[in-house]
Amino acid sequence: MSSIPTPHIAAKAGDFAKTVLMPGDPKRSRFVAEHFLTNARLVNDVRGVQGYTGEYHGKEVSVMASGMGMPSMGIYSYELFHFYDVENIIRIGSAGMLNQSLHLRDIVIGMSAYTNSNFGVQFGFHGNVAPCCSWKLLSAAMEAGKKMGVVPIPGAIYSSDIFYDESEPDRILQGLGVLAVEMEAAALYLNASRHNKHAISICTISDNPFTGEGLSSEERQNSFTQMMEIALEIA
Repeated sequence: MSSIPTPHIAAKAGDFAKTVLMPGDPKRSRFVAEHFLTNARLVNDVRGVQGYTGEYHGKEVSVMASGMGMPSMGIYSYELFHFYDVENIIRIGSAGMLNQSLHLRDIVIGMSAYTNSNFGVQFGFHGNVAPCCSWKLLSAAMEAGKKMGVVPIPGAIYSSDIFYDESEPDRILQGLGVLAVEMEAAALYLNASRHNKHAISICTISDNPFTGEGLSSEERQNSFTQMMEIALEIA
């Protein structure tokens, strides 16, 4: 019996390209499809999580939202890697700056992802993990940014299981050189490692937790085009 469609993805075998861009927001998924892909077709809309496959400069590329948080990213990335034979997942998301030398709209790349999540325990290791991105995708992303005249900042990011975190870890992580905080990369990187696949998280700085400065939800949805273009160039 075929395992696809899955409980969360209605696409048929072959509907996804080998590379999938994954924003958190379904509206950002639609934005990428409408503004960058040609011949884009909707391949998934279960629970409103929109997935599209089309072409970018002649290459087949897919884009589908992950939803918010590691449980959601864990489901979608697992099903794409395990059932749909996807080889590369490129997260394109937003992040809050911890390093105060950054600025709004800067692009950061998660070389590794610190986390407070127990997501990795399922794989049998009970120590602390900070999973890493794919070197193949990282080196390609840095080169693509250079050609575009954009300089992404690579480094450690923090994937939090808690949005309103009363333990307030930001200053501690800042002191450890962590660039930014988001909520999905660690689960993505662990699933990629487990399946011997490739993953990277390319994020645009959307807010500063220390000052309260930030961009609107509409700005986050529609204006992070440099990040999207880097991802598409390496797809």
